[in-house]
Amino acid sequence: MNESRQSPDPAPLGVLSRLWRYPVKSMAAEAVERAEVSWHGVAGDRRWAFLRRDSETNGFPYLTIRDEPRMCLYRAELTEPARPDASSVRVSTPEGTRYAVDDPELARRLGDGVRLTRLRRGMHDAMPLSLISTATVAELCRRADVPYEPQRFRPNLLVETTEDRPFAEDEWVGRTLALGSAVLRVDLHDPRCVMINTDPRTSETTPAVLRALTDRRAQAGVYASVVTPGSVATGEKLFLN
Repeated sequence: MNESRQSPDPAPLGVLSRLWRYPVKSMAAEAVERAEVSWHGVAGDRRWAFLRRDSETNGFPYLTIRDEPRMCLYRAELTEPARPDASSVRVSTPEGTRYAVDDPELARRLGDGVRLTRLRRGMHDAMPLSLISTATVAELCRRADVPYEPQRFRPNLLVETTEDRPFAEDEWVGRTLALGSAVLRVDLHDPRCVMINTDPRTSETTPAVLRALTDRRAQAGVYASVVTPGSVATGEKLFLN
């Protein structure tokens, strides 16, 4: 007599440790416990940006940490993620003064000729979501001899992997992942630039961080897109779909 056997539950790849959105491009992240993710990434992510004075003639018009490292000390908060208009975005300066994102004084503080623009579908460097593991962050910070700080890498999703092995997320490229009620597809390795040299707590730069990636073609973490929109939350397990 044959006995029916139930397949064991799949082993998780890890747990979502932290979840962030960036209401204003290149400003500090806003940590959230739960968020909706859709074709355009995390709800409210990178819906606003500031343009440089020479934006009309420049192929990349946005003011970023590369141009002004102190941008990472400006902290944007989105009070209504489902409606990220100017009235729901507040920005705190490094000194603690709060402005509405469309206050002309905020643009003036960021530089001569700087102006605000709205990004209706978000402005992501390559794909709607960026993901990196805690083990990868720890390894790169160790190599560069800097304090552990995931925000150097500006991810949306920080995953504590089951194996706790650096760069394990590289193996997910081309696979789909289940997280919460969403399904994600890992599309690309994440190519890094000098922005990771900037300490998000102080805005000081340490070139050793990018140099720590010379053996990896300056890649760390992965980019993903959303196959099935849904809700994700910290503490939820991540599975191969």
